[in-house]
Amino acid sequence: QVQLAESGGGLVQAGGSLRLSCVVSRGTFSSYMMGWFRQAPGKEREFVATKSAWNGGNTYYADSVKGRFTISRDNAKNTVFLQMNSLEPEDTAVYYCAAGTRIPSVRRASDYDYWGQGTQVTVSS
Repeated sequence: QVQLAESGGGLVQAGGSLRLSCVVSRGTFSSYMMGWFRQAPGKEREFVATKSAWNGGNTYYADSVKGRFTISRDNAKNTVFLQMNSLEPEDTAVYYCAAGTRIPSVRRASDYDYWGQGTQVTVSS
């Protein structure tokens, strides 16, 4: 069974930065499209960013994070990263890593096959 494990969350002041990591064990990491989603209390899980499989040539971002967040992947380390800069209180949420092979819509959570347990990000004002 493919397993995903996120790390790097924490408490940061508005304007600060955090870098999330997600390590994938088992499966063929390079063949997975890797994404990040987040879920705030009382809200639905929402798309943040996705990077395509293999060389990661295609990248997709939610409008709310474009220009502030950067997704990257290291196939040699089976790891995907989310660099988050200029954080805002509205970014507070549990952040989840997701993986999939056939994803018709990168923004649709149900299209992803595997999920991590999530890591909490809290941005104070």
